[in-house]
Amino acid sequence: MASPQVVVVGSYVQDLCWKCERFPQAGQTIVGQFATGPGGKGSNQAVASGRTGVPTLFVGAVGKDAFAKEAKAFYKAEGIGATFVEKAQHATGTAAILVEDSGQNEIVVALGANAALLKTDVPAKALTQAKVAVVQLESNLTTAAHVLKTARRAGVTTVLNPAPMRPDFDPSMLASVDVLIPNETEFTALVNRLRIAGRTDFTEAALHALAPAALHALCRTLGPGTVIVTLGKKGCFVSQKSGHASIAAYTGIRVVDTTGAGDAFVGGFAAGLVKFEGDVLAAARFANAVAALSVTKMGTAPSMPTKAEIAGFLRKRGG
Repeated sequence: MASPQVVVVGSYVQDLCWKCERFPQAGQTIVGQFATGPGGKGSNQAVASGRTGVPTLFVGAVGKDAFAKEAKAFYKAEGIGATFVEKAQHATGTAAILVEDSGQNEIVVALGANAALLKTDVPAKALTQAKVAVVQLESNLTTAAHVLKTARRAGVTTVLNPAPMRPDFDPSMLASVDVLIPNETEFTALVNRLRIAGRTDFTEAALHALAPAALHALCRTLGPGTVIVTLGKKGCFVSQKSGHASIAAYTGIRVVDTTGAGDAFVGGFAAGLVKFEGDVLAAARFANAVAALSVTKMGTAPSMPTKAEIAGFLRKRGG
């Protein structure tokens, strides 16, 4: 395998997914269809990046169980680099996912071994020689902060996807971030956590009501040089020191399962930074295509599009 140009450090989670007509209400039992497969925000992002053809390495922790064996087998079959650190005292992370016929989802995650991922588990050479380093908040936060600091000192572009937003998130982590990629929920949580402009009750509705210039001004207060707010069907908003841009989502997509779409965007963006030599807007457009294709299939990691699928999609769309 070629030296990794994208290193993703974060979570591996075994997805346990139930497809149902509609979400059950409290106390209600309904009938659905079950499937299981590889997932976890970190792993999903690594797969999204690796399937584009950009050499990618995933670093994560698993237990010593059947789910860990499945994780290793999946990466071997994919041909994507992975360092799985076994934590014998912990179970491999799991996620219970409910998906409605509309494609919307509800998720509960048990971090398991992910919370035990240590700074010393991360291969320093691969990290410091990469072009892009990506972390999320679904594993050990101390390790995530270490990865960002170490990569930044080595001149590696650092990307933080602040998901899931946690009460123990330390905002000082943002000082080591080049590109911050929150969704609407995470962005509003950050604004409230940091008390930007004295706000503690900022909502998603208020976010969507902002004019682009006002949203750009809000993004500029967060710290990172680039902030990309993913907006689902509305695409994404890119704020840089030099200005801002709104990039529309692709339309005419048959939505099957939105689970993992945010991870597809982040992984696609990281790969796009490599493909387009640091061009943020080109990388964001590429990420939009990766995310659009991901929602046309069930699952998370298995739904990430291949290099050939992305190329065919962009040709049809004139991208």
